[in-house]
Amino acid sequence: MPSQITILGSGTCVPSLMRNPCSFLMKTGGENLLFDCGPGTMRRLLETGVSIFDISCLFLSHFHPDHSGELAAFLFALKYPAPSSQKQPLTIVAGQEFRSFFERLKTVYGNGIVLPAGMFTVVELDTQKADHHVFSSFTVTSMPVAHRPESLAYRIVDTDGKTLVYSGDSDVCDSLTAIAADADLMICESAFPDDQKVDGHLTPALAGKIAQTADVKQLVLTHFYPACESVDIENQCRSTYNGEIVMARDLMTLTL
Repeated sequence: MPSQITILGSGTCVPSLMRNPCSFLMKTGGENLLFDCGPGTMRRLLETGVSIFDISCLFLSHFHPDHSGELAAFLFALKYPAPSSQKQPLTIVAGQEFRSFFERLKTVYGNGIVLPAGMFTVVELDTQKADHHVFSSFTVTSMPVAHRPESLAYRIVDTDGKTLVYSGDSDVCDSLTAIAADADLMICESAFPDDQKVDGHLTPALAGKIAQTADVKQLVLTHFYPACESVDIENQCRSTYNGEIVMARDLMTLTL
């Protein structure tokens, strides 16, 4: 079956009844992959019919709380009995320093967030250069992007050879254009309107320019701050990108 992507959150750290913080679910090769884990992610998963016990891999783009703030609660919840007798081991994929970040979380929450041996694996990817990791039903390539020292963009290739790219949070940088090359679908942050550019984030026209240069087939704009709600974000993106544009909405489902 083709891989499916469900937007769990298209928003930011700013509370919104319409938009959770930026996160999405990818179903591929019989696995459920979760990208980022900000506040409200677990509830959004339930709304899609997916349990936290069904997640095999959790990818963190960086450690800001709107992308990682529910991680401790997620791990804590995994320690309790699953609805079935079979629990899915969890792999967390993140940039270097994740283990250090996790140890600091443990100073707050203790062993309440420590899963049993064999149920929890960490894969730390290089934050200085491109890195590559092969899983059973997909491969992942990461590259550092311009936001935080641990920030990564991800490129997932499924068993059908289809490619999904996730920018995480990023400013304009060559690595983001490189990792997006010829992607079938790119989920890209577009945090603020063109005339309200903020360091460390993209605008619609900048996201479009990256996608156009990279020859991305379908561009999904997400991570909208409230200022985006009152302007035509799609039209701003169209000024630099001539491919298919999708404006992310919470619980929207796409096929790769």
